[in-house]
Amino acid sequence: MNNEHQKLSFKEKVGYGLGDTAANLVWRTLMVFLPIFYTDVFGISAAAVGTLLLVCRFWDGITDFLMGLIADRTNTRWGKFRPWILWTAFPFGILTVLTFTTPDLSYTGKLIYAYITYSGLVIVYTANNVPYSAMTGVMSADPIERTSLSSYRFFFAFFGGLITQGLNIYLVSFFGKGDDVLGYKYTMTLFAVISIILFLITFLTTKERVKVPVKQHTSMKQDFQDLIKNKPWIIIFFVGFIFVTMTTLKMGAIMFYFKYYVGNVELAAVFMILGSLAAMLGAALTKKFTLLFGKKNTMNYCFLLAIITSALLFFAKPDNINIIFVLSLLTEFSTGPIITLFFAMLADTADYSEWQNKRRATGLVFSAGTLSIKLGSGIAGAMTGWMLMLFGYTANVAQSAEALFGIRLLISVFPAIAAVLAIVVFRFYKIDEQLIGRIQQELKNRKAGATE
Repeated sequence: MNNEHQKLSFKEKVGYGLGDTAANLVWRTLMVFLPIFYTDVFGISAAAVGTLLLVCRFWDGITDFLMGLIADRTNTRWGKFRPWILWTAFPFGILTVLTFTTPDLSYTGKLIYAYITYSGLVIVYTANNVPYSAMTGVMSADPIERTSLSSYRFFFAFFGGLITQGLNIYLVSFFGKGDDVLGYKYTMTLFAVISIILFLITFLTTKERVKVPVKQHTSMKQDFQDLIKNKPWIIIFFVGFIFVTMTTLKMGAIMFYFKYYVGNVELAAVFMILGSLAAMLGAALTKKFTLLFGKKNTMNYCFLLAIITSALLFFAKPDNINIIFVLSLLTEFSTGPIITLFFAMLADTADYSEWQNKRRATGLVFSAGTLSIKLGSGIAGAMTGWMLMLFGYTANVAQSAEALFGIRLLISVFPAIAAVLAIVVFRFYKIDEQLIGRIQQELKNRKAGATE
């Protein structure tokens, strides 16, 4: 019996979503805390941190393609993608701890250690997250179920962000008792253990249902040719790249913004907790929004909200806490539907490619999608370090007016510009509800004919 279009149970959706809670306990920490950890705790210069983030994430992005090809060619009794969640769980936890461990080395030794541990972590993250993301396209063939599944995924992803962004500062203080070196190490050890447990739950509670076309035999060359001819995927790739650049700029600037501009670093924890809750709400409401407005309109409205609220944040004074919070919460709310629909649309582009070429490469489509995320986060991370250097940032001292101006640009104007670019690029995306319905029906008819 063909069960590709069956409704997914609440248990399976939650189990799948917890996999992104696990990933975001670490990924969100990397986005928000790693720049200030490297500069203010480990003692690496802002410029060197910017270069490190760009180099490691660019290389990691390239490996996404390789991982997609490997995952598409993996065949086990558990499926193509699900076993990678199991295989990478423990290496992911170990490298998380090592990345936030600060051995007593020379400056050069510290830099080499940071490159080795951080690059190792992001590569294992790739081996985990590319197959994990691809599971959205194979757990169900129903577009509505995929959107629902993606909503669950990012609700729990933002929940992971909520935990780390809300508790990280306090846990570092609790475990370190004034020693941030120990504080970060023990905090990330705790998060690593939780991540491993949650990955195992995801593995045990999910199932792959969508299979490749009968008798499909493709080469890597064919897979890449199909990908570069997939115009909807190309558009989504660039939208994802620009969106993650936008969000990483904001996330990477938060600690600097509250520590030096607002003058209250502990307020950053409250800010990030509320921001994560707003994003979770946005992700949870995505299915309702798409039923009302459609995927494309929902995406456009959310980018427009992000443009307005991010731009206005630049004008907020450091004592206008209410204005800072309201504008930022609206921006974070907009990110929930955007990232949810990004991955739902990646699944649609995988169907589009199969419809056009009679071949399916779900892993490659999603790996190339996660490449956009890695490149966006890498470039934004590098921009954060380089901009801080350009505007004269010096760690752990009162900042000059020029440095504060640069920090404000990073958290407001630059993300607004990125959102403008994203909305322009997205205008060229042509898959709507009518087309995806037609694609789904024709693929269903093909598979029915192949089994007769």
